[in-house]
Amino acid sequence: MVFALLDQIRSIFEGDPGVRKVADDPVLSAELLMLFRMILADGTVSESQMAAFRRICREAFGIPEASIDSVIEYLNDFGYETNSSQAIAQFRDLDVERRKLLARHMAEIAKADSQLAGTEMQLLRRTLDLLDISPADVVRAEE
Repeated sequence: MVFALLDQIRSIFEGDPGVRKVADDPVLSAELLMLFRMILADGTVSESQMAAFRRICREAFGIPEASIDSVIEYLNDFGYETNSSQAIAQFRDLDVERRKLLARHMAEIAKADSQLAGTEMQLLRRTLDLLDISPADVVRAEE
């Protein structure tokens, strides 16, 4: 109880811890931005895609559930200043496994609503090309 109160007080003075984590890590910001763009690629935001995004935020990046809405708001503000190519540029120097992880997360979000729209496939294909990742690498990991 006391720790929760201290966390709330700290959050008031230092900002949301999940947003701080994302804002302090340009690669994480870029990845979440690309994942969010995948959600928007087909022009609709499905609940299943948002659920996949939230799960990835929690499980892969350790972002607390209570912070995810604030992180989305931060990405919305940050996203207007960053295009997909700029976001992907953050990944070019990373090891291949980290680049594959981005591709897998994007594919997971694209498939979350059980429909793969052409625009989602285009975004994923372009991302794979820019990251120098084979589509087979993404498929193999899912099997």
